[in-house]
Amino acid sequence: MMQWAEPLQIVRIVVDVLDSLRIPYLIGGSLASSLHGIPRATLDADLVVELSMPHVEPFTSALAKDFYMDTAAMREAIRNRSSFNLIHLQTLFKVDIYVLKDDDFSRNEMDRRERVGIEEETGRDLFVASAEDTLLHKLFWFQAGGGVSERQWRDVMGILRVQGEKLDRAYLERIAKSTGVKGLLERAYHESK
Repeated sequence: MMQWAEPLQIVRIVVDVLDSLRIPYLIGGSLASSLHGIPRATLDADLVVELSMPHVEPFTSALAKDFYMDTAAMREAIRNRSSFNLIHLQTLFKVDIYVLKDDDFSRNEMDRRERVGIEEETGRDLFVASAEDTLLHKLFWFQAGGGVSERQWRDVMGILRVQGEKLDRAYLERIAKSTGVKGLLERAYHESK
């Protein structure tokens, strides 16, 4: 099992390239829920990235020595606003890149991302999805998986228990209602007490 620091070191390679190309990104998924809630091991990392076609060549060139990537899949993901992945050659750790969607929720999520100081030794920050947006995505994935993923539900509970009153509940309730996970959010509130 990979240690907690190793996924962040691998993500840092990708983020350094994104920063150098001035491409907005945020870390989501299990890394974000571990930062906002209760840490757990993860098999991959999720990044939402505002990629466009002119970024393909410099992005792939900068990462080619460390990652396997399929440029055709990357171009298709940009066209369809879907996802592709990078495989770290040394560890085989997977970084899933989700191209930023062109909708209000996705743009708002990018605007709400938080700068988090993770690397004390370098003093560098990473952009991470807000606790609220991370929780909402976990609810979406829980619902999409038929409401049976204990891992997704534990992540939701961890965020609620660690963040508590710091969460913007009005925002959570408004977005949960508009995206169809209001019932799950209410259940999570009840179970986290």
